[in-house]
Amino acid sequence: MRKEKKLIIITVNPLLDSRVYDVLFPDGSIEQYTANTISECIYSYIDYEGRRYSLLDQIADHRKNESTINIDQLNNKNRLTTKGWFLLVKWRDGSESWKPLADMKESYPVEVALYAELNNLIEQPAFKWWNPYTFKIRLHIISAVKALVKVKSHKYGVRVPNSVQEALELDKINGDDLWSKAIHKEMSNVSVAFDYVEEGKYVPAGYTFLPCKLILDVKINFTRKARYVAQGCFGDQNITGSNYAGVVSRESVRIALTYAALYDLDVYAADVQNAYLQAPSSEKRWTIAGPEFGSKKGSKMLIVRALYGQLSAGRDFRNHLR
Repeated sequence: MRKEKKLIIITVNPLLDSRVYDVLFPDGSIEQYTANTISECIYSYIDYEGRRYSLLDQIADHRKNESTINIDQLNNKNRLTTKGWFLLVKWRDGSESWKPLADMKESYPVEVALYAELNNLIEQPAFKWWNPYTFKIRLHIISAVKALVKVKSHKYGVRVPNSVQEALELDKINGDDLWSKAIHKEMSNVSVAFDYVEEGKYVPAGYTFLPCKLILDVKINFTRKARYVAQGCFGDQNITGSNYAGVVSRESVRIALTYAALYDLDVYAADVQNAYLQAPSSEKRWTIAGPEFGSKKGSKMLIVRALYGQLSAGRDFRNHLR
């Protein structure tokens, strides 16, 4: 009987793995991801020994048993203990589990301290000896970080305004219109991203409010720059599906440039002006026009294009090009 031989090819370099999988999400949506992207996601919460790390969502409840030390039993001998206390923890993957307070206060000290404060547990012996210390350390860390943050009022020797009104005042002081031109240029380009709601009418159902602001800056050639962006971190972050936005790999660029060099081909580069605004927005958002909109100030606007700062702007532009 002849034995058949099988050839198995193993890819030594995982970067060359170009397989693409259809991933089904709990909400029923299906997205395509490469094998490398899926591997990175898995390794982000599983170490090399296969141990899985769960991310805390919230602390839902607490309980104690008969071994707990009550307030009337408090003394110098047994006061430094968390024995008998358990917390019901909800994890990001949707699961729940009861964890000893001793483990939780070491892994999530600030979250546990806040939970104890909100549920009037600070005076309990299991919390009283370490809760104030945790808040004190948190304040020290916040103060240290704030001390490192320097408020920049000037850039390249040019004063940078914090609002449209301040920018116009600087133009009057300097006797020019550099800031007003920059604002007018940006608002002319970004105007395609909005549909105005007629006065007296309501915003359509299903739309949520998203604050926006105008960012002012000075470029290295001393020209003034204005950029109108959405403040995605302050809006509703419950985005359906994935926000994945793929980009070209460095290996692909190197291969293309190598071919160009070998065959003596010209390489051209181009820039898409206000790139994200070329793509329709997948989010249902609305905002209120600020002073930078001139006579339209205070009007309600629907965001119909992928505006910089939106959580899904990168994905929308990528899908538009695709």
